[in-house]
Amino acid sequence: MRIVLQRVTSASVKVDGNTVGSIGKGFLLLFGVGHDDTEEECRRLADKISGLRIFSDENDKINLDLDSVGGSILVVPQFTLYADCRKGNRPNFIQAAKPEEAERLYEYFVEYLRSKGKNVETGSFGADMKVELLNDGPFTLVLE
Repeated sequence: MRIVLQRVTSASVKVDGNTVGSIGKGFLLLFGVGHDDTEEECRRLADKISGLRIFSDENDKINLDLDSVGGSILVVPQFTLYADCRKGNRPNFIQAAKPEEAERLYEYFVEYLRSKGKNVETGSFGADMKVELLNDGPFTLVLE
């Protein structure tokens, strides 16, 4: 599983010109699933993300978590995180999970975050999405 996490002031995702997910302050997660990924990994990464302290406190120290700032999460599925560009000029996606399994784990991940009390918005699995964000910092992490 690969997640690119961006701390944002705001983020939204549109499909066919219609907004399907939108948040204010929080995390934009680009979410990719590989062949061997499991529900256990979904829970481990969701727990890690839920507790990350990457927002500034009153002393401008990076010390606050998502709940402390009233933040939300926008999760966007992105199989291209598993692109292999080592050979040639056309990426291959052989390491990405099959769409059915990737969608199942994507939905599981989202529901697990929600079960932890997080406000979660989503993109649309398999759709051509347009993502807009205002990166805060910028602060970007890659989690595997």
